[in-house]
Amino acid sequence: MRIVLQRVKEASVAIDGQLYNEIEGGYLLLVGITEGDTEETAEKMAAKVHDLRIFEDENGKMNLAIEQIGGQVLSISQFTLYANCRKGRRPSFDQAARPELASPLYDHFNEALRRQGLVVKPGIFGAEMKVRLLNDGPVTLILDSSELF
Repeated sequence: MRIVLQRVKEASVAIDGQLYNEIEGGYLLLVGITEGDTEETAEKMAAKVHDLRIFEDENGKMNLAIEQIGGQVLSISQFTLYANCRKGRRPSFDQAARPELASPLYDHFNEALRRQGLVVKPGIFGAEMKVRLLNDGPVTLILDSSELF
């Protein structure tokens, strides 16, 4: 599982030209799932996202977790995080999990975040989405389960 996490002041997702979900402050997560990912992978990644301390405290240090600032999560499925661009000019997506595996794991990941007390607003798996964000910092992290666990 691969996640691009962006600390945001605000973020939203539109589908078919209509606002679908939005948050005021917290994380925008772009979530990619690969073959071999499991519910255990999703649980561990949710715990990692929950426990990160990347919001500034009163001394300007990255020392606060998302719950401590009352932040929310906008979670967007993103199979293109597993693009392979080594050959040619058009990426291959062979490493991205097939939808029948990826969709339930994406849902499981979002539920795992909710069980940890976070407000999670998802996009729609497989939909054509337009995502807007105001990056805060900017702070952008890449979390890859193959490197973390």
